[in-house]
Amino acid sequence: MAHRKLSKEAEECIKDCQDCASVCIETISHCLELGGKHAGAEHIRLLADCAQICHTSTAFMLRGSRFDARVCGVCADICRSCAESCEQRAGDDELMRRCAELCRRCAESCARMAGVEVRRAG
Repeated sequence: MAHRKLSKEAEECIKDCQDCASVCIETISHCLELGGKHAGAEHIRLLADCAQICHTSTAFMLRGSRFDARVCGVCADICRSCAESCEQRAGDDELMRRCAELCRRCAESCARMAGVEVRRAG
């Protein structure tokens, strides 16, 4: 069986998904320590969902699943929602801003992989 080479776009998306998943997991712990609005169940669930779908998208792309575009589309939606949630709570918190930034980057990469036009704010 021949080894399938990933496209540059897929490699970039995988890296973005891995970075996003890592920062979301780190942010969960950070938010629980901060408490208050940061530790709300909906926000924590969204961070966990984002980390999980990023891991799932990575796995689908690495194995060349015929469903990888669909999974990346869902990942883009969840990453956008997570970015918004983190931005709402960020203030001057560096980790929250970083989480929002990496979630946005992942959303854009996954949207490209899904063939979905990237929605830009503004």
